[in-house]
Amino acid sequence: MEHRIIGPGPYRATKLWNETIELFRAGMPQKRHRVHFKIYERCFTATEAVNFLHDLLQCNQNFGPDVTRTQTVQLLKKFQKNHVIEDVKGRWGKEDFEDNGCLYRFPPTSPLKPYPKRPPCRTDPIPFPQWNDQGSLTSQMQIHGKSIDLNSEAWYKRHSIAIGEVPMCRLVKRRELTAAHIEEIWKSRTLLHLKKILGLDSLNDVMDTKRVEAKHILHNIYNTNKQGIVVLDDRSKELPHWLLSAMKCLANWPNCSDWNQPMYLGFERDVFRTIVDYLSFLKEPLLTFHLFDVFVNALGLLQKKRIAIEALQICCLLLPPENRRKLQLLMRMMAKISLNREMPPLCDSTGNRALMVQTFSRCILRSKDEVDLGELLSTKLVTFMMDNAPDILTVPITLKNTVEDYVAHQRRVQIKYPGSDMETTLNPTFVQPQTPAQEYEYQKLSRPQDPLKVLLEEIISNKQISVKEKKKRLKQFQRSHPEVYKQRFPTPDSEAALLPERPSLKSQLSFFTLKRPFQSFQRTRSFRM
Repeated sequence: MEHRIIGPGPYRATKLWNETIELFRAGMPQKRHRVHFKIYERCFTATEAVNFLHDLLQCNQNFGPDVTRTQTVQLLKKFQKNHVIEDVKGRWGKEDFEDNGCLYRFPPTSPLKPYPKRPPCRTDPIPFPQWNDQGSLTSQMQIHGKSIDLNSEAWYKRHSIAIGEVPMCRLVKRRELTAAHIEEIWKSRTLLHLKKILGLDSLNDVMDTKRVEAKHILHNIYNTNKQGIVVLDDRSKELPHWLLSAMKCLANWPNCSDWNQPMYLGFERDVFRTIVDYLSFLKEPLLTFHLFDVFVNALGLLQKKRIAIEALQICCLLLPPENRRKLQLLMRMMAKISLNREMPPLCDSTGNRALMVQTFSRCILRSKDEVDLGELLSTKLVTFMMDNAPDILTVPITLKNTVEDYVAHQRRVQIKYPGSDMETTLNPTFVQPQTPAQEYEYQKLSRPQDPLKVLLEEIISNKQISVKEKKKRLKQFQRSHPEVYKQRFPTPDSEAALLPERPSLKSQLSFFTLKRPFQSFQRTRSFRM
């Protein structure tokens, strides 16, 4: 089977789990083995499984070459616990897999995990409300649709009344944006930007958007020091002073100016072990349990480094401020230790760079159930974040400028034209509860009670069209809306008073035709006399 790159999307961890199992079952060599005078067909040893799966994971672009042999053994233990493999005697369900010569085989049943299914669509018909039911439409069915605005351009076109004038405009002052409104804007815009980067139709499949706190986003953006590290308001959530001194000592090794204790051989290992002991007992990883799927989806973008960094920038903005601060300090220490050539080896069997990833990956990212490929995924993510920590743990400038410009636009005085639907379709409106009297006054001032009357008055007061064109439009209006027209012009005299008739050219011509014969008759008569 060919290796597939599992991109961002819902249930990415489950897809990676199934993909790994399919590749392992399809490529793992199986042959005859003999143990204690008994022959077993189509099986393999534990060491053979570790060798094959280790090479498979390192060549797979979804995991990369940083996968260690110890992590491969841990994954095979989970395979045995989830009945992906079993020993030749049919035993499974325990994590007693070891890198030795024990024989294992594949069970006949499929070990793939099913994807969560959505509830089926309802087949029963929706009850149609009765005419005598009060409020049945609103109580039984919520029909969401675009409301018809009688002042819109579509309404004018529907009634086929040609309005050839420059529309009148008025200044509209926006309502005052409260802190709750600004927080909602930041939350919605941040999640929208994250959804576009991940290429998802909805974020509800990978996270619970209701658990995202807008206050955390604002705090992580604006409450930072010169180095970009979050500053906490509550000092009780800060790391202990002795732990900060220990992290600073290893990050600046060998220049530990703040450390007054005498140094001895192996001192740096004891300091490192103290930091590990504290962080390993955290109740929740720094990237939190409910954001695990979001960060796993961001792993699918690592082929495009710039997009992956931008996605992780926004994901880290969703963290609580205390978690983001701890993550920033830890990542800075890990990056400096891995690049410091003067730092002695902190472990005899592993290099400092690999040690940083293996030691702190679990306290940074892990799933709540700690099953499947959580350890491998966290290792790959932590490696990428450690190599790009200065870029990932900074405030995304593009998002910050975009949201700030949008908030400033909401506070700016707008020019609104009659019939414009732009404000209702593009800009969100924040409506506060009003009493019936206040609501009536607001509707009275903001919108005319009868748009037909407003349209009729605009036709009458239009001075840019001729009287003939004005009469033509009034006739069209009279045929379409006779009742409204009669209210405005109850009698023909009222219409004539508003539109006085000019002397027609025909009457003037008739006057001249009558006058000229009389003049010729008079001249003829005078000649005869």
